[in-house]
Amino acid sequence: MSGDDRELKLSFMSKEKYVCPVCRTAFHREELLSGSGRLIAGELTDELRRLYQPSTKYGEVYPLAYAATVCPGCWFAAMDKDFSSLPKRAKNQVLADEDSRKADVRRIFPKVDFYEPRNLISGAASLYLVVRCYDFYPKEFSPTIKQGIAALRTGWLLEDMDEKYPGQHYDWVAVLFKKKAQFFYSEAIQREQRGTETLSAANIFGPDTDKNYSYEGALYLYGLLKLKYGARDDVEEWRAALGDAKRTIAKIFGLGKASKSKPGPLLEHARHLYNSLSQELNETDE
Repeated sequence: MSGDDRELKLSFMSKEKYVCPVCRTAFHREELLSGSGRLIAGELTDELRRLYQPSTKYGEVYPLAYAATVCPGCWFAAMDKDFSSLPKRAKNQVLADEDSRKADVRRIFPKVDFYEPRNLISGAASLYLVVRCYDFYPKEFSPTIKQGIAALRTGWLLEDMDEKYPGQHYDWVAVLFKKKAQFFYSEAIQREQRGTETLSAANIFGPDTDKNYSYEGALYLYGLLKLKYGARDDVEEWRAALGDAKRTIAKIFGLGKASKSKPGPLLEHARHLYNSLSQELNETDE
């Protein structure tokens, strides 16, 4: 390999060998290299996604494509810290689901191969697999919020795919995954409030890989996703949900007043969300 080839590498294979807890396939995890101008940070979206500008040297880089750990054999997937901790009692369920999850993934991403280096398409597919596979984790792992994070990330990469490969309906599928994310975020917050599933096992909430906006970020996204992607069939239920989201945002962020304990960008987005919720509800604050 020449010096130029080494310089232009986007990723490397970890020294640590992973063994799939389901099918016992051994593999090395692909990791993103981040230095030498590979990542040029751009704006932060209202969904707390960090956009990156293409590098003249490396082109487009998608950090989220490397976020999931996926067995290249059976396509079991999870966030890295949970991958090897799948409860033994779930193994047979995951094995029984293999053909089904592979078929479901291929309906959206027909030519995915996890033995090959990650790219935008396999990155999106890997996050979809995370959404699928957390069904097999018990509540002690906080699976619901992790499904929400993975579904939102899948939607983001599908939006990127729509830009790169227009006319393939990836924009439509992206919205479906964001609606899934809205469901999972709402369910996770409600379960946490009822005491049926804690969020404590999700010590990294993201939602992107550049910064952890913690529990406050999850509450913000609960409100934002409800506003943008929540079902509006039942008007009374819809307004009640938005009202609850507005009260949550007001409580956590002090009605938009400055607080040194809150991340600046998140505070600004929370202010905007609070105003948007008020406008949607036709309410004004004295």
